[in-house]
Amino acid sequence: MQVPALKEASNQMDRNIEAIQREFAGVRTGKASPALLDAVQVEAYESRMPLNQTATITAPDPHMLVVQPWDANLVGAVAKAIQSADLGLNPSVDGNLVRVSIPPLTEERRREMVKVLHKYAEEGRVAVRHQRHKAKSEIERQVKEGELGEDEGRRELDALQKLTDEHIARIDELLTHREAEIMEV
Repeated sequence: MQVPALKEASNQMDRNIEAIQREFAGVRTGKASPALLDAVQVEAYESRMPLNQTATITAPDPHMLVVQPWDANLVGAVAKAIQSADLGLNPSVDGNLVRVSIPPLTEERRREMVKVLHKYAEEGRVAVRHQRHKAKSEIERQVKEGELGEDEGRRELDALQKLTDEHIARIDELLTHREAEIMEV
């Protein structure tokens, strides 16, 4: 039997891992990836919208992204949004397309990207530990109020720690993999 607090913590930790994967996907490597533009917000229809909700993004080769807005009137806004997104990219308008050349990263820029990855990973670890803390408090409350026996509570706390360690190890594994991709020349 799994205590609801443990199940909830597991679900939240899984969501934290998914969030880390999305954050890591947005960090630039030397290769073109549509996920690189996920954080770009376009000024469209009098509101700010994610780029991927206003255009199709493709990577025809490892050093080029092609953005095709669904509405041809948004080409300028898309180019401006990519330019101002602080990704170090210079888009060029080509008719109804926006071409984004992905320049090779300098060693210094690679190291900056790795620092960003480490920051995201630490935020992920903190989020996982926060979930552990919440679940631990709930299990301790249940033991105190007699809803769980002391032995069962101890087993649940051990399972919670094991779950936490697994999720933190997964974050570290994702970090190592992504860091190797960025540092690859």
